[in-house]
Parts: sequence; C-alpha cells; structure tokens
Amino acid sequence: MVYNVTPLETQPNTYVHINGSPEEILDRYCVSELCKGWPVYRDASEWKNYRNLFAEKDAFVFTTWSGGLSIEDFIEVSKRGRKAGDFIMHRENGTLVDLNPATQRAVGKMKATITQRFVTDGIQYDVECDCRFIFFAKKAPTSTSPSPIWKTQYVKLFYEKDKVVPTDGKTVPSYFTKENLSQYPEGYQYLGAAQATVGHKILQGLPNAENEAFFEMYKAMDGWLQGQEVADLLHVPKDYKPMFT
Repeated sequence: MVYNVTPLETQPNTYVHINGSPEEILDRYCVSELCKGWPVYRDASEWKNYRNLFAEKDAFVFTTWSGGLSIEDFIEVSKRGRKAGDFIMHRENGTLVDLNPATQRAVGKMKATITQRFVTDGIQYDVECDCRFIFFAKKAPTSTSPSPIWKTQYVKLFYEKDKVVPTDGKTVPSYFTKENLSQYPEGYQYLGAAQATVGHKILQGLPNAENEAFFEMYKAMDGWLQGQEVADLLHVPKDYKPMFT
C-alpha cells in the first residue's frame, strides 16, 4: 500500500477544541502560545524564553537528531549544535488545542515544517520535513506563580513527509541513494540521512504517518487529556541521567 495517514478515525474521544466558554478559549490560547514559542524562540536562540515554555521539572523532548532528552539537555545540545553549524528553522503552519477543563490538561497540535540547511559534497541544499508537533501541557502552580499556569511537560512529533530542496533550484547531492534512505523511517528519511552526514545519531521509530508509534502517540494524547501518566507510552526513560551538570 502507498504510505499515507490512515483513513480511519484516529481520535474517537473529542475534547474542547473550538468555541467554548471564554475561560476555555483563553486556556486554549495560552497553550497555543506554548506551541508557537518553539519556532519563535528556539530558532532565534532565545533560550531563556524557550525554557520558560516548559514545566520546571521532568520536561522531556524528542527529535530525530537529539533523541529523547530532558529540556535542559536539549537546550544545551541545541546550543552546541548551532555552534557546530546546525542551521535548523521551523515554519508554523497552523495550531489547534484539545482541552479537558476537568483535568487541567491540554494537547497542543502544531502543524509545522522543519527546514534544515546542509552542504554535502560541496552542494548546498535544504531538507524540509512536514510534521505535527504535539505538546503535552498541564495547568498547575509553579515556584514563581502560586496561581496555576500552563506549561509543557512533553514534546514529541509526527514526522509525516520530507523532501530535498536544492537552493539553486536544480542541484542535489548524489548521497540520497535508496540504500542510504532505507536506513531511516519513511516520513523523515531524507532528514535523517542528511542529519547523519553532520554526525548526528538518528532516533529510529519516531511516529510517522502510519507506523505503530503513530497509534501509540494518539493513545498517549488521549490518556494525557484524561489525567493519566503517559511517560511509558512516550518512551521517556525511567532512569534518565542528565548529560550536563
């Protein structure tokens, strides 16, 4: 069969996602700000603002090139990657939020395109990957806010499809052979192959448009909104040790 998103319903349970009371609309807006903060702050190295999007403790992020990391470690490897030449940008294409007022939980769904600049064999090009960023958010007091506020606990992505974009409109490296691409899952084959050329170890098994991880992610999203713990479904390591002190 052709690689594609399933035509079957993926989210049988529905939550507050459009309209609603003024308070529900405001809550969804606050969560959408958390989502939009990723491209706005991370792409510009506004690290303090970026860190403020996340929960104070146990916030975790998954990407192709970094694997699964605590937010503190992810920020540090992002700084080091940028210093080494990683040029990763994000275009937000649209964001909506599912909200469960009863549990004070929300799931932000941000359609975005990852675009990363590479030079391979002297040829400059971009790889673009269409994704859905999923933000697992909750409303709770923090050390600086006695009143409950929205923060992100986890971020994981659906990697849906990707492509190579020649910057001169015509030239791409010969590196993208079937053999090289086959080492990475559909959805982020070109992105993974290109990121590997600059020394990154690519995390396998991330959600794409149709794999087992796709359905695990939807199960985690529903469980989160119902107030359940979903770290196991997201494969957050139980014995995680910080990379940096």
